[in-house]
Amino acid sequence: MVRVLLLSDVYFPRVNGVSTSIRTFRNDLPAAGVASVLLAPNYPGPAPEGDSDIVRVASSGVPRDPEDRRMHLGALRRALTGLRSEAFDLVHIHTPFLAHYAGVRFARAAGIPAVVTYHTFFEEYLHHYVPLLPRALGRLLARRFTRSQCAQVQALIAPSEPMRELLAGYGVSTPIRVIPTGLPADRFVAGDGERFRDRFGIARKRPLLLYVGRVAHEKNIGFLLRAFVELRHTRRDALLVIAGEGPARESLMAQAAALGLGADVTFVGYLDREQGLADCYAAANVFVFASRTETQGLVLLEALAQGRPVVSTAHLGTASILIPGCGARVAPEEPVAFARLVLDILEDPERAAHLSEQARRYAATWSSALMADRLAELYREVISSHVLASARAAAAPHQAPSPDSSC
Repeated sequence: MVRVLLLSDVYFPRVNGVSTSIRTFRNDLPAAGVASVLLAPNYPGPAPEGDSDIVRVASSGVPRDPEDRRMHLGALRRALTGLRSEAFDLVHIHTPFLAHYAGVRFARAAGIPAVVTYHTFFEEYLHHYVPLLPRALGRLLARRFTRSQCAQVQALIAPSEPMRELLAGYGVSTPIRVIPTGLPADRFVAGDGERFRDRFGIARKRPLLLYVGRVAHEKNIGFLLRAFVELRHTRRDALLVIAGEGPARESLMAQAAALGLGADVTFVGYLDREQGLADCYAAANVFVFASRTETQGLVLLEALAQGRPVVSTAHLGTASILIPGCGARVAPEEPVAFARLVLDILEDPERAAHLSEQARRYAATWSSALMADRLAELYREVISSHVLASARAAAAPHQAPSPDSSC
């Protein structure tokens, strides 16, 4: 059994793609012969259920970001000191902040390799959260930062092929393996769309467009609002539901009001994955998405698994999901054209049914168990390479010089 220490600056109850990816892999890795311990920050309130083999580190809030936490450096060091006696074979880092540097130090001290999953398109995030920084300078700093961090580990995991290409374009020379996050079996259990509509007072027959994800500036939800305005020129009865929370919620609500959308845009907040989220997906006629920063786009797969036709732009990681025959229509980032593709689905039941069937069939190919097998294989390859390299390094000083060596 391979033993791996995972480190992340974020985990549940904070809901995002990183948390979901970590939990999905951890649930399937034991069957692939991998045991893991996760180190992550604590959050206010009781620890979530199922928090076994998780070391929670004392943390405090992040200024201007009420969802996230910053681990206390002293508590982080103590937690890692307490883990030194455990025989880990590898360190797997998931975020580029304190967890990254702590994980690299732990791996070096223990003489074991480290790998990183590059979840975040850091260049685009920096632009949104440090808006006063000139964009060209921010891009330069983000790329230099990424190259520096990637050089500190033995292997990188990219959630998608476009993300691998992006890192290679940065000049990253560390080996990169593409391993997406898969879908667990429970994502295919059909939700109850009528139950969701009844819960939120939505008429059974009302056309419903759905966005699920973090309500943040980099998700490009403002574009979805503008496309929705175009759609309502033809379908005044349509409703846009936005499921999720995040720092852009207030500004998006103000934008919706300014666009005259009023009660035709509903923010429903976070929904639990055990039942509420599946019901939400099932209630939708079309799932809409336009993020420019996704390294994979898990919510697209979740929507497809529920048989929801998707209309989405294709940027970065989403481009690797949205292939022909997947149950989705790829749209340009132009409001009128985007709205037209949505309208085509709403007004053509046969087209909608065909896309729904395609969606379920395609989503079934994204098995989380298969992806966990691929990750476990990478772990073993990296560990074996590290052991061999260490043995060679240890033997090198004791080897006699070759006959043609210079003195």
